Amino acid sequence: MSPTREAAATVIPLKKTTSFSLNQFPTSPPLTFGEPLLHSGHPQHPLYPVQMSDLFTCSGCKEYGSGKRFICQQCEFQLHDFCATAPQHLKAHPLHMHHLLSFSSKPVKGGILKSKCDVCGKSGKGYMFRCKACSYQMHPCCAMLSNQINISAHPHPLKILPAISNGDPPGFVCGECNRAKRSGRVFGCTSCEYHLHAVCAKNMVNGVQANGYKGVEKPSMFGTAARFASQVIIEFIGGIIEGIGEGVGEAFVQSIARGRRSTRRLPTPSQ
Repeated sequence: MSPTREAAATVIPLKKTTSFSLNQFPTSPPLTFGEPLLHSGHPQHPLYPVQMSDLFTCSGCKEYGSGKRFICQQCEFQLHDFCATAPQHLKAHPLHMHHLLSFSSKPVKGGILKSKCDVCGKSGKGYMFRCKACSYQMHPCCAMLSNQINISAHPHPLKILPAISNGDPPGFVCGECNRAKRSGRVFGCTSCEYHLHAVCAKNMVNGVQANGYKGVEKPSMFGTAARFASQVIIEFIGGIIEGIGEGVGEAFVQSIARGRRSTRRLPTPSQ
């Protein structure tokens, strides 16, 4: 009898289909999966392994992906291959060696500020691996990374750098996005000055980069909220203008604009 691994979700193989090799967690045993499955996150329909080049949002972790995935043929539910086959626990993960990481299908209570991935620094909105001994957590996609990685864009191995609290190292520019400061951890080359953000590295794992998508990032919830608030204010002012009459409303808006310009022209008081 072949060994089985502890799964985060109930996975029931169904009828045989075309075989394809799945991505593996650093702590996972070798696995080739070519069968549809029933997943506890979507028990009503089987999920089928496919390879498609379009960009999608995983129904489990809520992160982008492309390429390998499990899809439902009866609705729009789809999972990254690594989310669909995530183990219940990750023992001695290279990025968090000392504690056990447990799979969780729901974000933590207390809002998005308490649910940040400690690898990429982005919000956790769905499937996550969490440590019960401390507050450490990571996306399943980020859990596919290790403390040392090899990428096709650079000839040398890249090692994870110690977490820092005051921004990126001086003179640091990511070799992938050409930006300096971004959230999350950083990989660095010990042979040269090449650096890579973890948030960029995960796009090399989830198929996004391999299928030609660049600069793909989930929109900030704070940015979305700010845009929504601005729109509400604009519509509110528009309602006032409509209610009190177009002429009076325009005068009201122009008065506000003149006040702002006058404020900008005020001289700085002398000491």
